[in-house]
Amino acid sequence: MTLDFRLLGLGTEHLDYRPTWDLQRELHAEVVAGRTPNTVLMLEHSSVYTAGKRTEARERPLDGTPVVDVDRGGKITWHGPGQLVVYPIVKLPQAVYVVDYVRRLEEAMIGLFADYGLATGRVKGRSGVWLPADPGTGAGHRRIERKIAAIGVRVAGGTTMHGVAINVDPDMTRFDTIIPCGLVDAGVTSLAMELGRAPSLVEVAEVLRPHLERLLSFEPYEQSGYLVSDHDPVSEHEGAAPVTYGLTVGV
Repeated sequence: MTLDFRLLGLGTEHLDYRPTWDLQRELHAEVVAGRTPNTVLMLEHSSVYTAGKRTEARERPLDGTPVVDVDRGGKITWHGPGQLVVYPIVKLPQAVYVVDYVRRLEEAMIGLFADYGLATGRVKGRSGVWLPADPGTGAGHRRIERKIAAIGVRVAGGTTMHGVAINVDPDMTRFDTIIPCGLVDAGVTSLAMELGRAPSLVEVAEVLRPHLERLLSFEPYEQSGYLVSDHDPVSEHEGAAPVTYGLTVGV
């Protein structure tokens, strides 16, 4: 499968959310109709909160900050400067289901973070990509498991839209006024926080691209395992419920 990668002002512009959402819908219709090849948009948004279909009132900003309600799965999150947002608009092969597609997005990002020397993975029952809890050493404080990349997608007409958000070096205080992704027992982190330095968004996009090309070819691949999670001990993994959020299927 050939992918047309488009870097929309990445590194030079912050794009407003609504016009970009309109562009997604236009491209989605073109891909469904077969007039445009499978396309991956890579960009950086202006600051905005977006709420998926499962967002609860208590998870919204406490200070009344406006929120854009969108047609993706998942809950509320923030997009803005310092965050790489990737919107794959691709027609899924008939044998590929929505959860299979999400697993491939997760795998691409796990590969990206591995290229930066970070051991990340999945948490059972939760979408996105995570770092495990860190017990801390010496005078250091223990860190709970923390999410470094979020996923929220929509599939309609057998074709995807929306996608992933990777925290490279954003203003992390933007997550303080919401319950990001509806999770009250986990943290949020970024590449800059974990590495002690901030790679450019253009660099991160370039490192991510071959992983997306490989995983979205929809060839067989070896899936990474799950992290051991504070909220889901190893003994409970086999009985854990499958991930059901972060996904929306339309017609």
